[in-house]
Amino acid sequence: MTSTPLYRRFVSSAALIAMLSATGVNLSNVTPALAVPAGGYADLVETVAPAVVFIEVTAKAQPINLSDQLPQGIPDALRRQFEQMMPPGQSQPPRQGLGSGFIISEDGKVVTNNHVVEGADTVSVKLADGRTFDADVIGSDPLTDVALLQLKTEEKLPFVVFGNSDAMRAGDEVVAVGNPFGLGGTVTSGIISALSRNINSGPYDDYIQTDAAINRGNSGGPLFNNAGEVIGMNTAIYSPDGGSVGIGFAVPSELVQRIVTDLSDDGMITRGWLGVQIKPMPEEIAQVLGFDQPKGAIIEKVNAEGPAEAAGLEQGDIILSFNEIEISDLRDLTSAVAAANPEAVVPVRIFRKGSEKLVNVTVGTMPKQDA
Repeated sequence: MTSTPLYRRFVSSAALIAMLSATGVNLSNVTPALAVPAGGYADLVETVAPAVVFIEVTAKAQPINLSDQLPQGIPDALRRQFEQMMPPGQSQPPRQGLGSGFIISEDGKVVTNNHVVEGADTVSVKLADGRTFDADVIGSDPLTDVALLQLKTEEKLPFVVFGNSDAMRAGDEVVAVGNPFGLGGTVTSGIISALSRNINSGPYDDYIQTDAAINRGNSGGPLFNNAGEVIGMNTAIYSPDGGSVGIGFAVPSELVQRIVTDLSDDGMITRGWLGVQIKPMPEEIAQVLGFDQPKGAIIEKVNAEGPAEAAGLEQGDIILSFNEIEISDLRDLTSAVAAANPEAVVPVRIFRKGSEKLVNVTVGTMPKQDA
C-alpha cells in the first residue's frame, strides 16, 4: 500500500483530478415507474437510503526504511554514517480511509471503488440504520477502479438495481448519495453534463460527467437516474483545490455491471488481448486515404507470438472494426478487445495498402496489468 491515504487518491489531467471516497446508495423495491415529483427527490431518497453504506478501511503499520529516503548519488561512506545514526524499528502509523458503496443483492454484496479498499487489511461497512458489518474483498479491478465486497452477515439486506447508463443523455437529471468528508447520507442533485469523458486515468476511461456535488468520501457511491436506478458510480472530481467545483465523474453502470459479474466468479478479471501497440490516425493520413475524418487505430507494433501476429496482422494496418464494432478512436478498440472472450474467433476489418480486408483473429487472454 502506498503512502497516499485511501481517501485522497488523485489522478492528474489538465488540473487535479481527485479520486473520491463516498457512501453507496441502495435501492430496494424500486421500479422504473418511480418518478421524481415536482417537489424534489425526497421520496426517491427515502426509498434508496436504507441501502447506502459507509465504508471504513484500515491498513496495518508499515516499517519505514529511512535509508531509501536519502538523496540519490550520496557517497557510500556518508550513507553508511546516516544509517548508523538512524533509530531502529520505526514504522508508519496504521492508515485509515473512508468511502462509500451500495448494496446490489440481499445477501450483502457491495460495490465500491478499488481505490477505496486498495491495500486494506480490514473493511467495515455501516448501513444507514446504524448496523455495521465486517466485509471481505471478493475482488477488485484497478484498471476500471471497481471493487466487489461481501458483507459477513446472514441477514437479508436492502439492495439497489442497476439502470441502463447507455440510455442516459446530456441534460438528464441525476442524484448522488454518499458520505463526503464522512457526512453520511448526503444527497446532491444535478444533471449529466457530458458522456464518454476521457480523463486519462486509465485505458478504459468512459466516464459520465455530472455537476452534482461530489467530494472526498463520495468515491464508490451511486449516481441515480429519476427512476432510482444506479446509472453510475461516483469516482473522481476535477478540482484545483480538492473540493467540488461542479465537475465530477462516474463509472457508467454498464461497465460496472460487467466488471462485477466477472469478479463474482473467482475474484479475478479476464480480458481479451490482441497483442498490438496502436496509435491514432493523424489528420493528414486520413486526407491521403480519402477519409472524411480520422478513424480507426493504426497498428504501430505487433507483439511477437501474440494473437495479432498469428492472424497475420501487420505494422501499418488500420483497424476499422473489431468484432463488428466500429472503431472511431483508440478507446473503442481497447474496450472492444477487453470485452471479447478469450479464445473467441472474431472478425477484424482492416485497411491495408489501399483496400479493406477482413481477418479472423483468435482472441488471447490479457496478461495481468497494474493500474
